[in-house]
Amino acid sequence: MDYKDYYAILGVKKDASQDEIQKAYRKLARKLHPDVNKAPEAEVKFKEIGEAYEVLKDADKRQKYDQYGSAWKRAQQTGGGAPPGWGGFDPNNFGGGQGGFGGGGEFSSFFDMLFGGAGGAGGRRGAGGPAGGFSGFGGGGQGFRGAGNDTEAAISISLEEAVRGGKRDLALTDPATGQRNSLTVKIPAGVRTGQKIRLAGKGQPGMGGGPAGDLYLKIEVEPDSRFKVEGANLHTSVAVAPWEAALGADADVQTLDGPVRVKIPANSSSGKKIRLRGRGLAQSGQSENDKGDLIAEIRIVVPESLSDEERNLFEQLAEVSAFRARA
Repeated sequence: MDYKDYYAILGVKKDASQDEIQKAYRKLARKLHPDVNKAPEAEVKFKEIGEAYEVLKDADKRQKYDQYGSAWKRAQQTGGGAPPGWGGFDPNNFGGGQGGFGGGGEFSSFFDMLFGGAGGAGGRRGAGGPAGGFSGFGGGGQGFRGAGNDTEAAISISLEEAVRGGKRDLALTDPATGQRNSLTVKIPAGVRTGQKIRLAGKGQPGMGGGPAGDLYLKIEVEPDSRFKVEGANLHTSVAVAPWEAALGADADVQTLDGPVRVKIPANSSSGKKIRLRGRGLAQSGQSENDKGDLIAEIRIVVPESLSDEERNLFEQLAEVSAFRARA
């Protein structure tokens, strides 16, 4: 019996993980499937990778293969320690025969795994059929149908758009045809940096008429010099003069909806915060009316230059005041 190096057939190392083996098989299966690849040797290679994967994906079969090499099947047949009841793999039997993918259920499961249907991984979706997986094997006239991959792109929005939501017109280029398509995206109010907007069916096109994947737009809220975003709250500052901080005053605080008049309490030091409720971003999972707050931090500023009279008054204050800013 000729020895077949299953690891070399799949292009993986002997210590490859199960995940690495599965990924290698999926990649080769899509490339070599006879309905996709018309090269004369494609069908033979497709059967070889199927045989290799059937063994290496199973821990017990893989252990026997590693132990006995080309004689691993004989060891099983003669009771040489192989797991009882193992049914083997016949790459030529994809019908209802024993040891193949018969009865519909195993056939469906196999192609769900291969093409990312129910129970699949990697963000791929099924391509039709009752189980949402593989649809047609060439003999029924349907041909090979493979679902397209999900794709991701970044989109930058202003803080105003993040707070209020809105619509954004985008131009997408079809990677297969180069055709540019326009669509309008709804940006939900209260969206944050790192969150994603899903556009169903706008990802990579499927093969053979299979459904396209989804496009995920990853949100990046542009920095705003006026505000800092922390969760659902917005932070800003309000500048006040020393006498306003000491005596109290009215001051304008900038919000995304324009200036709002607030009361500066008497005896306010730098760092004291004034909370404007409901002036922030929409709370995650809540209605658009349930918003975070705008928090304005008092920042005491002094004149860059003093008139003679102002300097005189400050000097008088320094003489009469018992207050000490430092212990």
